Amino acid sequence: MKLQKKLYALVLLLAILSQSNIYAQSFTETQPEKLGFSSERLDYLTKTFEGFVEDDALPGSVILVARKGEIAYYKAFGKRDIEQNDQMEKSDIFRIASQTKATVSVGIMILQERGLLTISEPVGKYIPEFNKTTVAVADQDGGYTIEPANRAITVRDLLTHTAGVGYGNGVAADKWKEAGIQGWYFADRKEPILETVKRMAKLPFDAQPGERFVYGYSTDILGALIEVVSGEDLNEFLSENLFQPLGMKDTHFYLPKDKKDRLTVVYSATETGIEKAPNPGTMIGQGAYLKGPRVSYSGGAGLLSTVYDYGRFLQMMLNKGELDGTRILSRKSVELMTVDHIANIKFPWENGTGFGLGFSIVKELGTRGTMGSVGEYGWGGAYHSSYWVDPSEDMLVVYLTQVIPTKISEDHQKLPVLIYQAIVD
Repeated sequence: MKLQKKLYALVLLLAILSQSNIYAQSFTETQPEKLGFSSERLDYLTKTFEGFVEDDALPGSVILVARKGEIAYYKAFGKRDIEQNDQMEKSDIFRIASQTKATVSVGIMILQERGLLTISEPVGKYIPEFNKTTVAVADQDGGYTIEPANRAITVRDLLTHTAGVGYGNGVAADKWKEAGIQGWYFADRKEPILETVKRMAKLPFDAQPGERFVYGYSTDILGALIEVVSGEDLNEFLSENLFQPLGMKDTHFYLPKDKKDRLTVVYSATETGIEKAPNPGTMIGQGAYLKGPRVSYSGGAGLLSTVYDYGRFLQMMLNKGELDGTRILSRKSVELMTVDHIANIKFPWENGTGFGLGFSIVKELGTRGTMGSVGEYGWGGAYHSSYWVDPSEDMLVVYLTQVIPTKISEDHQKLPVLIYQAIVD
């Protein structure tokens, strides 16, 4: 009997160790050929991005490509800090700006799955200041009138950027400027995001709810909504329900002091090349992510992260809501997030593209005119970063760099071509 117990204990221990090893080995680097890529053809990608650094078009970058749940390509280019001759490393930390939006959109869906809200509900149910909003309508004399909104803004309007809320530079920009609310940068604010959002609700928006795609503060409002519904600040909620469960240990709104040496320097494109952006600066600068007040959690553009952390987040989405045995969302929520929700509204920046709940969606490949797949979804950030998920190819891509403003678009145009041309299965 004692022998049987010992054998049972040994089998149980081996099972636990085996399971732990499986989790430890998830999302690891694998030979490209095992994942359907040609190493030789991926060299074109490497040489091209090395060239961008040599030509002083980019200071540096990190690219991660994963397929079939494993990493096929993971490289750093250039310098983290040119002045210090500090090489970029794969584990370096970047300001990901609007890539924050996808994580907050997932946060909203988590709350819906728990029965704490539905995305069809009016935002005013939770933030009463939004029960009555207004819209600025331009007149023929260069001025504008302020009219009541035709209907209440819903949570889904915010998720799809059809709430009519811009970044404070629309028709009534003077009133937004007077209120001190313009642009996506919040890290230097001493006011909690919920209080800022309540003040937004009193200002004239750029379009009627559901009328057109207007990119702006919608996801910052969603972040404040998460705080109200969950009873936690946005940092706590995302950490507990997303970052910690997914092992995203280097994703933060404000950087811990012991990680400051891994934070990449922000550069700006000039007529003579790239130069270090001001410190701390405002939207164009290093930002108050180390020494700021650490009060405002911007759901629209506030996070810092690594390509690896963000890759794990995207792998969870690609896996229909689960990673390493941890389920973040149901399969049906992910399906709802990654289909087009704005069929009758024109997406303003790219043909053949729609928008889901937090992501742009490729609807027509030929109309878009670039390599990819129908159903591909993604977005990017103000510091010239981008990402996408391609379910048809079981693939995800994360590209992080730190340049604002930038004069280069060639990297974004060539990146998908250089990745897709390397697929040989």
